Amino acid sequence: MQGSEIQYEINKGVNRAIEFRGLKAQYIYYLAVGLAVLLLLFCVLYISGIPIYLGLALILSLGGGLFIVVAKMSRKYGQHGLKKQMAAKKLPWAIRPGRPSQPASLQLFRLLTS
Repeated sequence: MQGSEIQYEINKGVNRAIEFRGLKAQYIYYLAVGLAVLLLLFCVLYISGIPIYLGLALILSLGGGLFIVVAKMSRKYGQHGLKKQMAAKKLPWAIRPGRPSQPASLQLFRLLTS
């Protein structure tokens, strides 16, 4: 047993976010919820008596739009970018980073009155 060593495989993707066909992290969830809503909408349209081809055309076009919007958001914001942007919008104006020392309207008023 001198030359035998135990070799372990290293899983290099342990802490990475899941990705499916270019969609990252929470965008897979957004797409799944959107598709479930479209399925319910199709059921409501079918039960309410809308012609099936009209309902199918509407659902397919909304589904295509959903795929395009979610894929664009996934590419633009990445894994955490959308959450960061939403959090930044909730900050009070007074503590936002990079804000001017005085509001622009006050600066304009002082410039015009002097």
